[in-house]
Amino acid sequence: MAQLQLETRQVGPWGMNTYALICPGTNQSVLIDPGDDPEILQEMLGSSQPIAILLTHTHIDHIGALDTMRERLGVPVMGNDGPHEPGGKDIQADRWLRDGDTVQVGEHRLRVVYAPGHIGDQICFVLADELRVIVGDTIFDGGPGRTWSSDGFKTTLETLRNVVLSWPDDTICYPGHGPNFRLGDRRAEIETFLAKDHGDFFGDAMWAMCN
Repeated sequence: MAQLQLETRQVGPWGMNTYALICPGTNQSVLIDPGDDPEILQEMLGSSQPIAILLTHTHIDHIGALDTMRERLGVPVMGNDGPHEPGGKDIQADRWLRDGDTVQVGEHRLRVVYAPGHIGDQICFVLADELRVIVGDTIFDGGPGRTWSSDGFKTTLETLRNVVLSWPDDTICYPGHGPNFRLGDRRAEIETFLAKDHGDFFGDAMWAMCN
């Protein structure tokens, strides 16, 4: 069985990565994080048959075109119902996704992983039986997602320790901003980062802070 086809583009003023996953066997697709530029989003989907819009989280750069695409596609919106603040929005989802839930895309499944810290409703989509994960703003090539409180940062550290580092080294992470990366190429830096006492830090962090 052929793997899910993954399409990605940068949209909006913040260069947010939006994704489309298309099942080659059935032509069904899902759109992930419709941040902006509806025409580009439509182009990504091509002649596929969208069945859902999925959200990694509710920050405005990830949902700026949600209302437009929801109306155009006429498909259910799915996201997590954790705390939407800071900077999040009540998306009135048609289905709330929680840790361990699955979403069927044609012949393939996506597994939902709860990954709070950057925001309370952050989730990742693991392509089942593959080593690819749509991670949203959970983690980037250069560091974890921004946090707005020391509690949020501590939650991010727990997510990195208990969720992200549990994935195999060959896992390819597809983040909300910047390039995708192989987890094993960053594991040592992440482990060093986690071993450091960060005190009451919060904000933008980089793995290089520990060098």
